[in-house]
Amino acid sequence: MILGKVVGTVVTTLSHPHFDNRRLLVVQPMVSEGEESEDEFIAVDHTHAGIGDTVLVNREGNGARQVLNLPDGCIISVIVGIVDSVEIIE
Repeated sequence: MILGKVVGTVVTTLSHPHFDNRRLLVVQPMVSEGEESEDEFIAVDHTHAGIGDTVLVNREGNGARQVLNLPDGCIISVIVGIVDSVEIIE
C-alpha cells in the first residue's frame, strides 16, 4: 500500500475488458521531504476519487484483483481509499 496524489485521468477508446466501466486515474506517489519521487502510474479507481485527492493505493496485483473480484484480472494498482489527512510524526 502506498499514499499518492491523484494528478489526472485516463480516457481510452479501446481497453482491455477488465478495465471496462472502470475509471482510470493517474497517481503520483507521495514521498517524505528530501526523497526522490517515483514515476506516476495508472490505478483503477474503486472509491470515486478525483484530481487533487490523496489516496491509498494497493499496488500488489493479487490484492488488487481480490478487491475488484477479478481472480484472473490484469490489474496491478487499485485505489482503495481516500485519505482525509496525513500527519508525519518524527
